[in-house]
Amino acid sequence: MLHNPNASTVAYNPQQDHGWERTGPGPFDVALGFLRRHYLLIAITTVVSLVASFTVLKLVPPTYSADVKIMLGSAKPPVLQPQPVQDDPPLDMESQIEILKSKSVATAVISKLNLADDPDFSGKASPLHGVMGAIRRLVSSTPEPSAPSMDDLLEEFQRRMNAFRIGTSTVVEVDFTASDPQRAAMIANAIVKEYFDQQLKAEANEQRTVTAWLHDRLQELGNDATSAERAVNDLKSRHNIVSADGRFVDQQQITELTNRLVAARTHTSSLMTRLNRFDEMLASSTSDSPVDSFAAVSDFAPAELSGNLNPPDGLSISNSNSTAIINSLRQQYLDNAKREYEYAAKYGSDHLAVINIRAAMKSIRQAILDEVRRLADVAKHDYAEARQQQQEVEKQLAQAVVRSQDTMAAEISIRELETSAKGYRALYDTFLQRYMGSVQQGSFPIAKARVISAATPPKKKIKPKSLVLLGIGLFGGLAFGGGLGLLRELRDRSFRTTDQLEDRLRLPCLSVVPLLRQGEVNRITSKAALGAAGKADAECSRRMMTRGTGACWAASAMPSSRFAESIRSLKVAIDQDPNRTARKVLGLTSALPNEGKSMIAASLAQSIASSGKRVIVIDCDLRNPSLSATLAPDAGTGIADIVSGARLLEETVWTDPATRLDFLPGKGAAHRDTSDILANEQMRKLFEQLRASYDYIIVDLPPLAPVADARAISGLLDSFVLVVEWGRTPADVVEHALNTAPNVYDALLGVVLNKTDMKALKRYANHFGDYYNHRYYARYGSVMAE
Repeated sequence: MLHNPNASTVAYNPQQDHGWERTGPGPFDVALGFLRRHYLLIAITTVVSLVASFTVLKLVPPTYSADVKIMLGSAKPPVLQPQPVQDDPPLDMESQIEILKSKSVATAVISKLNLADDPDFSGKASPLHGVMGAIRRLVSSTPEPSAPSMDDLLEEFQRRMNAFRIGTSTVVEVDFTASDPQRAAMIANAIVKEYFDQQLKAEANEQRTVTAWLHDRLQELGNDATSAERAVNDLKSRHNIVSADGRFVDQQQITELTNRLVAARTHTSSLMTRLNRFDEMLASSTSDSPVDSFAAVSDFAPAELSGNLNPPDGLSISNSNSTAIINSLRQQYLDNAKREYEYAAKYGSDHLAVINIRAAMKSIRQAILDEVRRLADVAKHDYAEARQQQQEVEKQLAQAVVRSQDTMAAEISIRELETSAKGYRALYDTFLQRYMGSVQQGSFPIAKARVISAATPPKKKIKPKSLVLLGIGLFGGLAFGGGLGLLRELRDRSFRTTDQLEDRLRLPCLSVVPLLRQGEVNRITSKAALGAAGKADAECSRRMMTRGTGACWAASAMPSSRFAESIRSLKVAIDQDPNRTARKVLGLTSALPNEGKSMIAASLAQSIASSGKRVIVIDCDLRNPSLSATLAPDAGTGIADIVSGARLLEETVWTDPATRLDFLPGKGAAHRDTSDILANEQMRKLFEQLRASYDYIIVDLPPLAPVADARAISGLLDSFVLVVEWGRTPADVVEHALNTAPNVYDALLGVVLNKTDMKALKRYANHFGDYYNHRYYARYGSVMAE
């Protein structure tokens, strides 16, 4: 960290006097300053980006998208469906979508519509096609293919085509993009039509294969059924077995008796169940709940109440025609219940009409129960009679079984053969039905899909989207310009403001020297040079400096300029040094060459000399005496000759006739060690002699970074002023140069920000920028600065 002990003694520090801290610019000020500095770059990149967007809109052909919506899995008409057919498996939507996207469909559409000559597929739709073709012919000697290959056509077709399922439905949307809306709709419809055609062809081929297989299988089953029936007849003839109506006589009798027995048992069981339910109902009729007793009666079917249970043939039971009575009582009860509910809701449950209806309902329930008791007695009689008839049928069946045991073995064989013949015949009938259905279905094929929304020429293009592209161009240009500006900010390591300089170096900024307009400065200094030439002729006995054109003479040639005012600010800062009486020798140095330290030294000396002080400027930049070349280009001897004893001081000093400023050139040090010359004892004696003769001694020193001469002579100087070029000298270079020269840094009065672009400074100084505005100074003098 740099620390200068003289910083608080030469500059006004508001923190010490008032106790407040200097606050930096806020985010808004930082952003505004960034825009001020880089608005031109951002504007240029934005305009270029917008022009590029307009160019893309003009060069890229528009793209239109047409879509077709189809529903997959449509059922066939029921009239064509065979009866014994299973349900179709669920349709695989993903497989159907892949078929739509398949190369077979694409190849067929390309061939039918002759898309090889289509501009979208040949690449001729874009205006860039001709340019790219010309470039390709120039770069490559290979001739351009006359027509695209089928692989290229398929790739382009599949790139432009898309099919996807809409949600979880069975609807599929097929999209196709083209540069012409009519062509996009035509190709989209052609894709769906080709898909339907291929589906019908595949289904027809499958149907033909199935029909042929069913035909062959029918012939085999017919032969097997005929063979089985012949074997049955042969076995009956060998065993002299006669059958009636296709059944054996004994077996037919046993079958009839068995059926009668089953019917008798069933009838007996039904009567017993009926009797039990009568008993349960009568037992539940003692309940006080009228709902329960009536529910028990209501559970009986009319046939159960009446006793009409259809007894088997040969069995007789006594029936009672009670259906009409029971139904009438039930209907009366239901009607009264409805009226009771309506009256109770209308008049209240305690109304006399409601009470009368309830009494009628109670009498009806009692009548139903009396009828049920009568039916229960009838049921007991019927059950006893059915039980007796069942026992008689069982006895007859046992006698028939004994008679049929003799022919049982032959009958078993015949039965097996008949079962086999029936099975073959049933299979034959089933396959015949399927064969007939397949033949009919093949004659009327129907696709398992249908179009629900055909493609129509789209009204709007999908790309390039003008607003989106222009928005991308606008915001992209702004972002790119801002990025370039930010990159410039990050790469800029120089000093741009006094705050940066003071915060980084911990030194006060003594003055901000503006960048001069070189043409106007040369014009004014040339006029001043003509006026000074007359004084030089009058004092020809002394070595007089010849005024030329350039910034070194601007301070005296333009005393009312802003440049001269900044030099006077530097002079005031030096004069306000509390230790001024002990500091007569002032050295000006810089971190790097060409930062303008020699010009500042000459201008400062002229400003002091104009006030009547005796001032001498010494050019101690012996390796590059640029100040000597400007102020005394004809000088042949200099400070090195005085140190060596070859010349006296009076013989080497040059004088400005206008300001009486003396100048000691830095000549005579060729092929010698300049550091030894500057640190020589004779140099110390020379400076003591100069201290006695002059009020101010301004020393133009070499830069700190390239050479060590400034450090070698630092012991002879009282204080230093560092000159830093605005926007050029890197800050880390200045810090490093001061760290390597601590003796110079400790004696520094402050820093001069030189060659400052005052207009650009406003963009960097943010809210302090108006402090340096030209219009404020123009009321007091000429600006003559950038």
